[in-house]
Amino acid sequence: MPHTAYSFIVLWFVAAARLMAGQAEWTGVARVVAVGDVHGDYGGFVEVLRSAGVIDQKERWTGGKTHLVQVGDVLDRGAGSRKAMDLLINLEKQAAKAGGRVHALIGNHEAMNRYGDLRYTTPGEFAAFRTGDSEQIRAAFWAQESKGADDDAARKNWEAEHPLGWFEHRFGFGPKGTYGKWIRSHLTVVKINDTLYLHGGISPRYASVPWTRINEMVAAELNDLTTIKEGSPVTAEDGPLWYRGMAQDEGADISAHVDQVLATQGVKRVVIGHTPTGGAIVPRFGGKVIVIDAGLTAVYGGNRAALLLEGDSAYAIHRGQKIALPADAGAGLLAYLKKALSLEPRESTLAKYVAAVEAALRNGR
Repeated sequence: MPHTAYSFIVLWFVAAARLMAGQAEWTGVARVVAVGDVHGDYGGFVEVLRSAGVIDQKERWTGGKTHLVQVGDVLDRGAGSRKAMDLLINLEKQAAKAGGRVHALIGNHEAMNRYGDLRYTTPGEFAAFRTGDSEQIRAAFWAQESKGADDDAARKNWEAEHPLGWFEHRFGFGPKGTYGKWIRSHLTVVKINDTLYLHGGISPRYASVPWTRINEMVAAELNDLTTIKEGSPVTAEDGPLWYRGMAQDEGADISAHVDQVLATQGVKRVVIGHTPTGGAIVPRFGGKVIVIDAGLTAVYGGNRAALLLEGDSAYAIHRGQKIALPADAGAGLLAYLKKALSLEPRESTLAKYVAAVEAALRNGR
């Protein structure tokens, strides 16, 4: 392919990505609610949204001019993924009419469902796409696959790998499908006031890359799946959808890296999901990073927490209670976690995390 033609195609994808993604930077927003990974737990998601005051008992937008950020991974692990997406689709429209916004960001599981990695997709998620025609649709694909061969054992194995609703699920996430188009219309990173929101984090590999460029790179790949390869922004472990260093690493190197990212991106803090915290909204590096994957789905404890930013103040909405987030990683963090734990049902996964923080403080770490 001539270089000029190749350059034109690249520029076209970048322009299309910008057009589809919409506004990526917002200022003057008085109230932001951010929710971590949902993973198909529709009921838990609704409970958290209600506790944050952005929806009512009929699941209609009541947040006014609030900006709701869902940092990705609505999908996989639970049966309610489709219902959660449909709720977000409805809330996007309702919030915009009220002067607010819903930002449903792209997580690694949204990307995986786009390019066909279904390792974590549950039978319930396929069943949510099942229709009265599913038997006929699957039979037609089996006839094509088997080329008319009569092998009962092979057919049963194939049907186990393609449960009813599987094909409709794949159509739905395809280039013309409702959910495929919906995912591709979204951003990977959004900047609201002085805070950057994304799913995984920004690794050293991307530390000097402007966040706007990160949006363009991911959008271009999800618009043309043939460009996705091992180590690309969408699939790499140190890519923005998968990186865990900001949530897990300790020491001077990661602290310096966080400072570099904030300076490069021109923000005060970064809010991320992807890495379960153990049951709470957790500030790191003096609040420069806030990890909000509290483990909403039962797979990770069924915890109920969201982040609330009002002006310069940061809070957790934990089980419906508003708790100020601490700036320090010592006694302040422990006091905050104990307050959150006091709101939890018995045998909460948060108890283990609180015990670990308490032990670390006793040992002078």
